Parts: sequence; structure tokens; C-alpha cells
Amino acid sequence: MARQRKPKHVSGFVTILGRPNAGKSTLLNRLAGTKLAIVTGKPQTTRDAIQAVLTLPAAQIIFLDTPGVHEPRNLLNEKMMEAVRASAREQDLLIWLADATLPFEESGGAHLQLLAGETTPAIVVLNKIDLLRDKAALIPLLDAYGKAHPFEAFVPVSAATGEGCEALLGEIVKRLPKGPQYYPPDYLTSQPLRFLAAELVREQVLLATGQEVPHSVAVMIEKWDESPGRAHIAAAIHVERAGQKPIIIGKGGAMLKQIGTAARRQIEERLRKKVFLELFVKVNKEWRSSATFLHDLESQKISSGIE
Repeated sequence: MARQRKPKHVSGFVTILGRPNAGKSTLLNRLAGTKLAIVTGKPQTTRDAIQAVLTLPAAQIIFLDTPGVHEPRNLLNEKMMEAVRASAREQDLLIWLADATLPFEESGGAHLQLLAGETTPAIVVLNKIDLLRDKAALIPLLDAYGKAHPFEAFVPVSAATGEGCEALLGEIVKRLPKGPQYYPPDYLTSQPLRFLAAELVREQVLLATGQEVPHSVAVMIEKWDESPGRAHIAAAIHVERAGQKPIIIGKGGAMLKQIGTAARRQIEERLRKKVFLELFVKVNKEWRSSATFLHDLESQKISSGIE
């Protein structure tokens, strides 16, 4: 009796690129099956390359979400674009995520020079198709992307609803090289817990303050004490202008309490234990151009991964 051949195992590194607000973080969370990147309606919410590991029966995909491609205006923006360029190099596959509700140039076409000279295979993923009344609107967009770069595939999806995401995974898997399982099956990300906690606080600040406090907000974890059933976390919310501090605190501390309650609940879900979260607001003028402060923020990302 002939012995059945074991199907080959494939694995590889896949970077998600695109303009701000195209839905990269939403797609990452959808494909990973859990929330690893914060999501708001504001462009440039993602400031760092976020890793997510998806383990399938015959494949392991290491996704990398990146900041939106944009023109840098300060040191923080420059570091964000450095992260984007570094994440596009030496990968097994690139995903160019485009907003299907926008014309070619606005959807991300204006930034395709980032892929100039890249030999890594790339596919276009047209996101937000759930917002299209007529799917025929995709045709001119597909045509424009096909002429702009030698993409290997074009996949329409909705990261919000999950439509098309199984097809996307199929296109990804069949382009990955034969390889081992780099991480254990229950491994999710290399991002340390204190980095994720800081991001969850920042997400709630952006959601709660609307347009009043845009992207001049950073969160620094100042204390992290864990015991078997409880964690005590103290975090400082840094803003650039004195007028932003009372907005975040709110009347009688109401806004800060709202931010803390929402962030604490999500951190508790991640840590699977009770959390005592203390929040403070500090004015730190021009922190986005401070090499020292940005270095300190960077240090929050150095730790072991999450399973």
C-alpha cells in the first residue's frame, strides 16, 4: 500500500503596507483572530511595526502591520517611515492595502514609489468593499494598480466584516516558501505586554477626545507590578500643549476616569487578571522631536512575546 505523502509546511514573513487609515490594523487583527493593534478612525494611529503570528495546520504566517505611508514632518514621523521601509525589506510577501472607496491616487497609488525596485512578490488588497454600493467601482482601481506595479494578485476584502479574508489567506499561503514553524502554535506576537498596555491607553485617549487632542499624545508606562491575581500599572499620558491637559482630565476628572476604565477592561482581558490602573497627564512640549523621549518610548517595545 502506497504511503501518503505528508503535505509540505510553508511559513514566511508578510508585511502589510499602505496609506494611513486604509485599515491595516483592522486587517491584522482580523487575520490574527485577536486584537493586537489599536484601531481608531484617525490616520497614523499606528506608530510602530506590529507583529502577529497566525498558525494554520500546514502554514505559519508572521504578519507585520506598519505605520501608514506618509510624508514625515518631525522626528517621530521620520522614525515611523524608517519602520515602514525596514519592514518592506527581506520579506517573503508584501501586501499593499488600498482603500477601495477612494480613487487610485488617494487610495495609496500616490505612494507606490515605495515599492520601486522591490523584487519581493506583492499583492494588492482592496479593503472596505462593504462600503461600496456597486462592486463594479473596483474595476478602474484594479486596472490602475495593475498598470502601476507588477502585482501578483488582486484581492477585494472587508477587514471590518471578514468578507474575502479567507480568500486572501489562500493567496498568501500559496506564495509562501516551504519552511518550518518558527513559533509555538499558541504564540501571538513579539510585542511586550507593557507596550500593548500603553497602546490601549493611547487608543482610548484618541477615541474619547475626538478631534480635540489629535496625535500629540504618547503614553509611557512608569510602573508595572504583577502578582498572581493582580497587576498594578501606572501610566503617564504625555501631551505637547498645556491646553490639552484639562481636555484629557475633563471636568472633575471625568474624562480621565472614562479613559482609564475602558483601557483597564481591555488590559485585564489581555493579562487575564484584575488590574489597578493609575493614569497621569503630563505636558511634554515637542516630545515628537525629542530623540531622548522617543528612545524611552522605544524601550517599551523590548521584551518577550505574548502567547
